Amino acid sequence: MKPDLAEVWQWLDAVPDPEIPVISVVDLGIVRGLAWEDNTLTVAITPTYSGCPATSVIAMDIETALYDRGVRTVRIKTQITPPWTTDWLSEKGRTKLRDYGIAPPSPAGGPDRCPRCDSTRLTRISQFGSTPCKAHWRCDDCLEPFDYFKCI
Repeated sequence: MKPDLAEVWQWLDAVPDPEIPVISVVDLGIVRGLAWEDNTLTVAITPTYSGCPATSVIAMDIETALYDRGVRTVRIKTQITPPWTTDWLSEKGRTKLRDYGIAPPSPAGGPDRCPRCDSTRLTRISQFGSTPCKAHWRCDDCLEPFDYFKCI
């Protein structure tokens, strides 16, 4: 028996992003669609950027999560159009990032507040953070460094 797609979405919401394990691949917005084609479940994913090294790990983690729940035939389809943007992050995902100490993306091009103390007095340390999708910032009030998830 094929599981309902709504149930599959819930299962995938428990699959963490390998680079930021506090956020799921669903909250990150990279799972673009699910469809049954005969007895094969097709999962469409969009990488956060071209060449993202985590994409193959994400595909494997999705396949493993589905296999563990009885789905034996899965096809991962990489969908590059439309390209992923930070607009696809869910509100729940943005909150999880902030609670984890990573400033979520902001249309202003930098964090709007410190994820630790909520100060707006911030300094960019480096445009390059712990992963290519993040930059390194510091709060001028609590003096704590933090990652900022770049707006794409």
